[in-house]
Amino acid sequence: MKTGLVLEGGAKRGIYTAGVLDIFMEQGITFDGVIGVSAGAIHGCSFVAGQIGRSIRYNLEYGNDYRFMSFRSWLLSGNIVDVKFCYHDLPEKLDPFDNETFESSSTKFYVVCSNVETGRPEYIHCHNMTSEIDFLRASASLPLVSKIVNVGGKKLLDGGICDSIPVQAFINMGYDKNVVVLTRPKGYRKRPSHLQWLTKLVYRKYPNFVNAVLHRHEMYNQELDEIERLEKEGRIFVLRPSKKINISKMESNLDIVKDMYDLGRKDAENSLALVKSFLAQK
Repeated sequence: MKTGLVLEGGAKRGIYTAGVLDIFMEQGITFDGVIGVSAGAIHGCSFVAGQIGRSIRYNLEYGNDYRFMSFRSWLLSGNIVDVKFCYHDLPEKLDPFDNETFESSSTKFYVVCSNVETGRPEYIHCHNMTSEIDFLRASASLPLVSKIVNVGGKKLLDGGICDSIPVQAFINMGYDKNVVVLTRPKGYRKRPSHLQWLTKLVYRKYPNFVNAVLHRHEMYNQELDEIERLEKEGRIFVLRPSKKINISKMESNLDIVKDMYDLGRKDAENSLALVKSFLAQK
């Protein structure tokens, strides 16, 4: 029976996941596979590389640098995060990513992207975060504020559009026992986007992608319903924020970012015995 870790995205909200993963690393909790969407993928690769504290460290150090995430970056480059800064300078020089440990890990790592042409999710098995960094970038490239990423012969954007919480996808890959980390409190349900008109305009050449965006809230809420069903049946273990913290996708208040991270640590600590028991079950 293979164990899996499923990580939802959520931009700055995803720092909650980083808190959970740091506790897992400190406790020596490992998985056969990890699948991440957007921010979940970004924090998930540091988990596979065994780099405790890396995510919160660089978020606090560079979180207010306009190149990290801002409308200024979008106006200057067409991307809300500066590609060179976030996907090269930061992991290669400023806070180096341990690609050697990542490559040698027995844990398989998957990134979820949305195929702009087909309107379907792509589940990319990444082996090397240096040569395959653009798949990670694509997974976290939010529509309307990011350029389409051309990589692997495909046009890709934010994985959350086509599969926000890929539990069923991981089960289909053979990961029978999954821990799922969500970034919204219990009871949350997504509403339709207020920018549907703009999506139709900007991506008019990609009707399948437009359709996926327009129906994303339905897909997301169906996934939440399925997660709650699987949770009740004891087939998955779910960690989600135990309380609501008002944190925006582009949160600039680093105290709020730290609070969200600390909540992830606290919730993981409070659930440690249950998580270990769940993973130990045959």
